[in-house]
Formats: sequence, C-alpha cells, structure tokens
Amino acid sequence: MTSALDLGVHALRASYRAGTLRCSAVVEEVLQRIAEAGDDKVWITRMPDEALRDIAATLDARRGEIESLPLYGVPFAVKDNIDVAGLLTTAACPGFAYTPEKSATVVQQLIDAGAIVIGKVNLDQFATGLVGVRSPYGVPRNPFNPDYVPGGSSSGSAVSVSSGLVSFSLGTDTAGSGRIPAGFNNIVGLKPTPGLISVEGAVPACASLDCISVFALSCADADAVLDVVAQPKVTPKIGRSFRFGVPRPLEFFGDTAYAKLYADAIEKLRELGGTAVEFDYAPFRDAAQLLYHGPWIAERTAAVGAFLEETHEGAGVWYETRQIILGGREYSAVDAFEGQYELAELKAKAAVEMEGLDFLALPTAGTIYTVAQLRQEPILYNSHLGHYTNFVNFFGLAALALPSGFRPDGLPFGITLVARANTERSLLAFGAQWQRAVPLPLGKTNAVLPPPSADPVVIEERVSIAVVGAHMSDLPLNGQLTALGGRLEKIDTTAPVYRLYALPGGPPHRPGMVRVATDGGAIELEVWSLPSAAVGAFLRQIPSPLSIGTVALADGSTVLGFLCEGHVVLDARDITDLGGWRAYLKSLA
Repeated sequence: MTSALDLGVHALRASYRAGTLRCSAVVEEVLQRIAEAGDDKVWITRMPDEALRDIAATLDARRGEIESLPLYGVPFAVKDNIDVAGLLTTAACPGFAYTPEKSATVVQQLIDAGAIVIGKVNLDQFATGLVGVRSPYGVPRNPFNPDYVPGGSSSGSAVSVSSGLVSFSLGTDTAGSGRIPAGFNNIVGLKPTPGLISVEGAVPACASLDCISVFALSCADADAVLDVVAQPKVTPKIGRSFRFGVPRPLEFFGDTAYAKLYADAIEKLRELGGTAVEFDYAPFRDAAQLLYHGPWIAERTAAVGAFLEETHEGAGVWYETRQIILGGREYSAVDAFEGQYELAELKAKAAVEMEGLDFLALPTAGTIYTVAQLRQEPILYNSHLGHYTNFVNFFGLAALALPSGFRPDGLPFGITLVARANTERSLLAFGAQWQRAVPLPLGKTNAVLPPPSADPVVIEERVSIAVVGAHMSDLPLNGQLTALGGRLEKIDTTAPVYRLYALPGGPPHRPGMVRVATDGGAIELEVWSLPSAAVGAFLRQIPSPLSIGTVALADGSTVLGFLCEGHVVLDARDITDLGGWRAYLKSLA
C-alpha cells in the first residue's frame, strides 16, 4: 500500500469531517493500490481513472453537504451481476455482456449517499458456485494464499475489501455467496433477510431466493451501508445472556484445524454470556440439498437457460456452469410442487429446532480448498462449501459472517450467525461486540476497528417482567418467555415485603407471591424483558390466580412482575423462609 490510509467507512468520514482528507486524495490512493495489486483478477470493468477524478472533484466541491451524504467519498466495488449505468454487466460471461442505461436500485442509493463506484468485480459465472474459480476472467487472488480459492460466487467483492482496495462492496447471495467469501477473506459478510434490499437491476440467479449482500471490514461499516439501502425493522437486542445453537452433527470434511477454531469460537461465545444449545441439523441440511439437487435448479434455468442453449463456444461459458444450470430441464412442474411441499415440512421442523435460540452459530464453511483441488473435484467440493449456507434463504432468515481466527497455515476461519427474519441490526450489534472480543486484523489490511461510539445500536421497546417461579431459567415454563424473544436481564431479590407460597396443583408446580404489611421476606427472582409487541401474548398465558402487578426490588426500584391473589394462599405452604422457588425445589430433592 502507498500509505497507511484507513479506508474503513467510519475512518474516512472522521477524516472528511475533520477537514484532513479530500475525496480526490482517496481516489488517487485507490488507483495506486489497484496498480500495485497488479493482475489480481479482481476487476472485470473499472470506471475510467479520469471519470473517478471528476466524481471526486465534484464531491470535494460538495463538502458542505457531508452531513446529508452518509457515505460521502467512500469508494466501493460492485459484483458484476449488478448493474452500474454505463459499465458493462457481464455476470462473468463475455457473451452475455450488456451496458445498462441505469444503475441497480441499490447502487443508485449508494451513489446518492455520496459513495463512489470504483468498478465491477469478478464472480463465479452467473453467480453459480461458492468457490470463486468459475470465471473466464480468472481466479481473484486470495490475499492470504493465492493457492487457495477466494470463495464465491462474490469472489471479487470479498477480495477487493480484504485487500484494502475499497471500503466496502456489494455482492449477491442465493446459496451462501455473501458469506463463504467473507469467511475465506477474514471480513464481515452481511446477508440480509430476503427482500430487505432491492434486487432490481441484478441479474437473477434463483430469483425467489436472491439477496444483495454487503462485504465490509467491520460490522459498524456494514451497518452504515445497510442504513442507506434498507430500513431495518426494530428487533430484540441480543442481551448479556443469550442462547445459541450448535449443530449436531458437525461436519468439517477432515479439516481438524477448522474444527478446533470452531470449538474455540463456541467457547468465546460462552465467555460473552452465551449458552450453547445443540440442535438437530437434519432439516437444515436436507433443505440445503434441495437447492442444487432439487427443482430449484430449474429457476436458474429460467433465468439464463435460453441464453446458454443458444451460445457458441466463443461466448466464454464455463463448463460446470452450463451443466448445472441446464440441469434444470430435467425437472417437471410436479417436481416443483413436491419440492415446495417438502420444503414447507423442513421449514416447520427447523423452526422447532430454532425455538428459544437467539441465533445459530455455524462454521461459515467446514473447510477450504486449493484452486487445484477444486479443478479436480469442481462439483463435490463446491457442495461441501454450501453445507452450512444453502438453507438460509429457503427459510427466509438473516445471516452475518464474522472473522473468527486463523489456521496454523495462516488461512482465515469464520463463523456465521443465523437468526430470524429482520434481525440484521441485532446481529450487527452483536457482531461488533464479537469483533472487539476477538481482536483480529481487518481483512488483509492495516485498518482498525471504528471507535465503540460507531458500533450499531439496537433501539427497541422492551418491557421488564420479574418472575419468581416456573418461568425462571431452565424451569418448565421458561420457554414461554424465550419463544417470545424474552431475554434474561438480571438476577435479583425483592424488597423484604413479600411472602412466598407453594400453590396446590400442577404440573407445572407454581409459587404464589403476596405483598404483606408486616413480617415479609426477600424473595429471589429473575428480571426478564420481552419485546413490547410480545407482552400481550405472554399475558394471555397467565392463569388465575396469578397476575402481573408492581414488584418492589431490594434496591428500592420497581418492576412489573408475578403476584398472586391473597385468598388462594390460605391453605398453601409458606416457603418464604427458604428465600425463593429454586431453594424450595432443592429442598424436595
């Protein structure tokens, strides 16, 4: 690199605001870095140098508008299956190339926010593959070891960010193309909920599943881009205590180094306050198989099959790509409907496995392959890379790929957090916390994390509720809270003004807490919070004689919590002296 300039989104904005940096200087730096990178097979088409200089000069003249341009002077790359007005769109197939008159919606949003398109980058042809080697434009150079694949299909998108050529990039993700390259390049890959970011102006791969993805050095930078191109919904924050899913069985395809790094990541999640919960990966795995071994391949045929059938040898069509896409001709309309029925069953089973979990914590990939290995086994090894990714868009979920360490040979490893729809902001906020707890280089650059003040913030409305019995952690009714997005906030005690009783009936057995004027005791409790929208559903599950009232805590504050009607405790056992429901249960053992 020609300088130590940090191209992180927040780093650039801080320098622009301080008046110590001009857009023209950033463009010259980017051009110099691209020249130094040489023939790295990243770019398919670039904006002409002079055009970039003109754009930068125009932005420099608009310095006074910086606060209304959230991505002012930030350079980015665009995967070459997404339109940029005036630049060829090839989808990595020379014979398919066309010049669009208008940019894709997402690209125009970024330009309108002040960002600078540097050019279009390489990919697995027609976004079909997770490897990054299926392109007549070459294999983008993995910055950690050029003998290894960069991941795909958004190969150039990831390498351009990891190599410090741009601040962020756009990719697409149908089967994992916004996550696998992030894992192999030690960067952040945000795959939003399908439909959150417009795909207008993107060449379809599998149109019902396609997403625009964002690659960045940090979660804070990815969040800044997301703010421009979408309006994320308010979702529950991942709290100080959380539950995350670990798949059973695990598959690393013989890669013991990746297996060790994954185990380390699980331990780090525990240190951050997480509880690991094993779940059955079968419905997720089986859904993943449908993408390339089921009728959904016919949707790829619908997208570009006619073009592939009509092209001649000089069009630059990749052999494996043609075979995969035209394989969709083998499926019938009956197959398509039967596939939909099977997917619905698998989705229902997967939802049960995810119940009560804040997110799934998966290896982004089970292993990594060399370019030579992929050429020997192009289909099988590509399939291996999709083991933990292919199901996500089928189930309408959000995902965030995060750097997580390095193998002894220096190759990156990553994990991916997968959560319910519209949880992008929650995942990014947690991801920022992860990046601070797991300090790693940002890509293959000298950039540093933005200050904590730049980290994503989840603004949400939550209601705190104190529980004293069967709704406490690991007790029979706790699932009613977790299923509604409940989060344990703290363990506390009441003010010494209550009596606790073991109520008759059950299972589940429940206590009743009554406030008294004299001779009260302090009762152990847990304070949970629920999204405000879920409170009504929770209240409907509370049977008489229990109710929700105001509970006084030991520190003098108050919180909503469980109380009991006084008349039902006349014949109940008084267990106040035990100090709480857990102590009572222990006394029965």
